[in-house]
Amino acid sequence: MNNQAWPWPAGAATGIGSLPGSDIAEAQRVVLGELPALPHLPELPARGPGADMIGRTGGLLVELPVELYAARWRVAPRPGKDLRRARDLMERDLDQLAEQAEEYAGPLKIQAVGPFTLAASVELPIGGRMLRDPGAVRDLAGSLAEGLRGHVEAVARRVPRASVLLQLDEPSLPAVLGGRVPTESGLGTYRPVEQADVRALLGAVIETAGVPTVVHCCAPDVPLELIRTAGAVGVALDLSLVTDLDPLGEALDAGLGLLAGAAPTTAATGPATTAPTSSSAGAAPTSPANGRAPTSAQVADRVRTLWDRLGFPRRRLAEQVVVTPACGLAGATPAYARAVLTACRDAGRRLYEE
Repeated sequence: MNNQAWPWPAGAATGIGSLPGSDIAEAQRVVLGELPALPHLPELPARGPGADMIGRTGGLLVELPVELYAARWRVAPRPGKDLRRARDLMERDLDQLAEQAEEYAGPLKIQAVGPFTLAASVELPIGGRMLRDPGAVRDLAGSLAEGLRGHVEAVARRVPRASVLLQLDEPSLPAVLGGRVPTESGLGTYRPVEQADVRALLGAVIETAGVPTVVHCCAPDVPLELIRTAGAVGVALDLSLVTDLDPLGEALDAGLGLLAGAAPTTAATGPATTAPTSSSAGAAPTSPANGRAPTSAQVADRVRTLWDRLGFPRRRLAEQVVVTPACGLAGATPAYARAVLTACRDAGRRLYEE
């Protein structure tokens, strides 16, 4: 296994990004309190347009304004009120971060949508998603890269003792590669993008951002080798969607860090569900049957089971793996979201102490 240092402390836990509610001050307090080893900048999509993942990242783009049209984001001829709202919300979030994390020293994670999920979501002025036009995708990736570099610098100015870790959210990446992104009519799909093109543009965004970057993909068939060779230091995924251990084992053996989504994002009230057992990450329940958050022991066991099945030595587990919820927590109740973050934090500590 590759001997390297990952940009987080051993035994760390973090959130994927989104939380319920609309109070950024409270959300930041929860994150800093529950995730002291690797806090993140919370995202609160319940605040409406501009706080959603596409609009929030759209506000970071350089010289590529976006606007809402028929409840969808599209490229705009000039900056308007939708863009101002997205940027105002981000400024408020960063001001609140600066106030509460002024003395924080350590890794701090921020999130943005990656170039291909953005291209599969934002529409061209003439209609159709940006994904249909390779030139537009290149322009979008360049604009995003410059915007992320500025965003990283803004965070670093506000929390000068922190080291910024960037997470790029790419849930649409497997569909982009597989030619499964539907057209507006729903009668067809956009052509697949070549892996070499994806690797080059994703790598350019990561390089320009200038900080260690993790790619988050809460979908089946995550292109792990592509993500690693594009320059990411880690991948964040939902363990319940891992159906083939071999690619994951190869990527981890080559040095990729893992943000292991081991806790369900919402509480279930019916019988517990079980992930496939033939070749998946394990048979641990994906949702507790009693409607409560999983315990730290259950979360730790889920991660430990995966690691043991991969055949790696336990001594590397707490260093290479960060414990997280399976995905964002915007759909959870505030109590459940906080309990899940606590369980992840304590699970990371358990794994470190073993």
